[in-house]
Amino acid sequence: MSTKDFVEKDYYKVLGVPKDATDAEIKKAYRKLARENHPDANTGDSGAEARFKEISEANDILGDPKRRKEYDEARALFGNGGFRPGPGGGGGNFNFDLGDLFGGTPGQQGSGGGFGGGLGDVFGGLFNRGGGAGTRTQPRRGQDIESEVTLSFTEAVDGATVPLRMSSKEPCKACSGTGDKNGTPRVCPTCVGTGQVSRGAGGGFSLTDPCADCKGRGLIAENPCDVCKGSGRATSARTMQVRIPAGVSDGQRIRLRGKGTPGEHGGPAGDLYVVVHVQPHPVFGRKGDNLTVTVPVTFPEAALGGEVRVPTLGGPPVTLKIAPGTPNGRTMRARGKGSARKDGTRGDLLVTVEVIVPKDLGDKAKESLESYREATADQDPRAELFQAAKGA
Repeated sequence: MSTKDFVEKDYYKVLGVPKDATDAEIKKAYRKLARENHPDANTGDSGAEARFKEISEANDILGDPKRRKEYDEARALFGNGGFRPGPGGGGGNFNFDLGDLFGGTPGQQGSGGGFGGGLGDVFGGLFNRGGGAGTRTQPRRGQDIESEVTLSFTEAVDGATVPLRMSSKEPCKACSGTGDKNGTPRVCPTCVGTGQVSRGAGGGFSLTDPCADCKGRGLIAENPCDVCKGSGRATSARTMQVRIPAGVSDGQRIRLRGKGTPGEHGGPAGDLYVVVHVQPHPVFGRKGDNLTVTVPVTFPEAALGGEVRVPTLGGPPVTLKIAPGTPNGRTMRARGKGSARKDGTRGDLLVTVEVIVPKDLGDKAKESLESYREATADQDPRAELFQAAKGA
């Protein structure tokens, strides 16, 4: 939509409502007309399709309080749309150009229909364009970047500060980010400095794409910088100290806000995403906030009970009591000896008992076990197994 169309069209007349209509009245009128003129209800009627687009356009303006206010103010400046430029760009018996009216000069209007200065500022919010050439360039957010870091098991559990060396695109120092040798790029005439162009998508809707001529920058370098080739961005390497929080897991992706590529024209920096790889530990494992460890015990310890010392990660060992008759695979818990949590507390250490069968026995040990076997000959540990198998 051009600025001229925006000023001249009477959207109140299109919807059939008075200029002081309430938001509810505008919505009601739009819904009624949209139903009557919808293309699905008027197959093959090109006139109805055109009316539907015009109705949708009117609702886009009048249905938005901010855009409606801009529209009313703009029409008031032109006597409610009374301005009609003649073939020479003027109206009536005198000559003037739209460029004069909007603060620009003939020949400086871009193909997007934008104007510099003057009333261009009035329509800036509606058409996403600024005023003069100095204010047309829009702030652009910096790009997100991703890096990887490998931590030891202990560093992942307790947290660590690690150096990251990254390469990213930043404002070119040779041209101060302008892309031009002389530091004086011109505003892109295609997008009028916005870095975006609109294209119709049918049904009164439009899509916005990055401008192909300036590659979304809003500026074109007349004398491209030798370093950045006119892009205004150059590859820069930097080393950053990054704090990895305690308790991260292997494969976790951490987001650090504002640590990515710097923005342009006052825009915010992008974010840094760090993918964490954790090296395995030879003794300990992880299960959420808890650490895990498998502790071997002898048959007498499991059968008769006793106390065993258990290692902890980075701390002194703890002593756990083994109850008489503890089976192989039973898990016990050492509270507060696990991984650090966000609230400052720690998870637990889960200790799994593994009963060890010795490979080599001395004569005395064999005699003792033979005596034990004779003493327990009437006990069949597989009796319940066979009984359950028969009953199934």
